[in-house]
Amino acid sequence: MTADVWTSWPSREALTRQGRTEARRRLARSIRILALGSLLWSTFSRRPVEGWAAAAAVGATCALVLCGWAFYRTTLRHELWPSVVLLVALTGGALAAHRTGFDIAAVVLWCGCAVTAMERLPLAAALPTTCLALGGFVVADQDSWLTTSLTTAGLLLGGYVLRLDAEARGSAQRLLAQERAARAAEAESAALAERARIARDIHDVLAHSLSAQLVHLEAARLRIEREPGGAFRDQILERVVAARSMAREGLAETRQALSALRGEMAPLGDHLRELAAMDGAEVTVEGAPRPLPAEASQTVRRVAQEALTNVRKHAPGARVRIVLTYGTDEVTLDIRDSGGKGAGPAGLGAAGSGYGLLGMRERAELLGGTLEAGPGGSPGSEGSTGSRTREGKGFTVRLRVPA
Repeated sequence: MTADVWTSWPSREALTRQGRTEARRRLARSIRILALGSLLWSTFSRRPVEGWAAAAAVGATCALVLCGWAFYRTTLRHELWPSVVLLVALTGGALAAHRTGFDIAAVVLWCGCAVTAMERLPLAAALPTTCLALGGFVVADQDSWLTTSLTTAGLLLGGYVLRLDAEARGSAQRLLAQERAARAAEAESAALAERARIARDIHDVLAHSLSAQLVHLEAARLRIEREPGGAFRDQILERVVAARSMAREGLAETRQALSALRGEMAPLGDHLRELAAMDGAEVTVEGAPRPLPAEASQTVRRVAQEALTNVRKHAPGARVRIVLTYGTDEVTLDIRDSGGKGAGPAGLGAAGSGYGLLGMRERAELLGGTLEAGPGGSPGSEGSTGSRTREGKGFTVRLRVPA
């Protein structure tokens, strides 16, 4: 045997009940209860114990049970010296039982210590402690030397067989865990490949189409600007400018969706600052930034984008402050504007993605979060359609999502 075989512990999977069938667990539990009941009955029926002696016997039994439980816990944590000390204490308890006339209890304790040591300790520590326990059994046994030798060899072999069985079960559990991890990695890889394919299709069709629209709309804008001035010319120019803005926003959203599909999304704080830069908004990040689940991150991004779009529609020129707060188990986004006067460019108020406050709230609720919106600093008072009166009052949108 190599040095590792002598010094290595049985795996944690082998020392637990993982991998055991329910029938096997019930059988083992029944055997323990039967053995303990037979031990107590045979011990106290042959030698009646009363008074203080009975109390001492009960206390000693409880102490031994506690030591046995602690031995199982320390071996599960692979703590060598505490395990050895507890096993020696159990062996000493068997010796005390033998000295006080409880020979059956002593023999059962010695045999149990020998088998358990072989099953749960490294071999370098199991063999000496097993020999110590079996030595007490040999001294107490009154049978012939041949019977005692065969019993001792059987206990030693039985403990080693239990050890091999536990290690085989532990190896099976580790292989099963590795197989599950491999299947999960394979499924994730397939999902990433499919997302990459979808991203390529979107890029080849939608992104190229939007880019071409932007080029044509820009060319139309330049051509219209060279025409003589007039109400009709100005109206057409405003419509083209609004359409160009919508196409630019659609292209930005498409690129953001492609980044999400490819797992290349920019940090949330950087994305908010990039959005705010187009409108001159102020961004504050509170708490310790951390990676968020894709659904939560996407929701925060879309709500921020929709809220800023609404500011451009309904309160052009308003000052906007965005506060992103990382809590213990949630993320909060506050977007407040100071209110504005006048309307946005022609056609812009009716344009948009159709997302609206109602759509934002539904998206938040799907994640177990909430969205409140209302005038001033009291969100929650807007109508179901998302209409609002901004002039001189301002508006607040507050999003909370678990993350």
